[in-house]
Amino acid sequence: MGTRLNVLMHDMVPKHQIMNDEELRTLLTDYNVAMEQLPKIYHDDPIVKAIEALPGTVIRITRKSHTAGEAEAYRLVVRRPKK
Repeated sequence: MGTRLNVLMHDMVPKHQIMNDEELRTLLTDYNVAMEQLPKIYHDDPIVKAIEALPGTVIRITRKSHTAGEAEAYRLVVRRPKK
């Protein structure tokens, strides 16, 4: 069983991008939030692994929207707590 699913190529997966430092500063300033206040996504999530994002980075998720055309969401990559 050598075939693996490429989650980036699936129709139901929206576009995920790692944000650079300048984009992140603009985001935090525009929304007047700290990084710790952003919604979280775990480092072992399949999409996080596929785009090779590391804990501490922020991902921009761009989804198609019937009302807005495109909608952006942001997630801070964090490590999953150990049990």
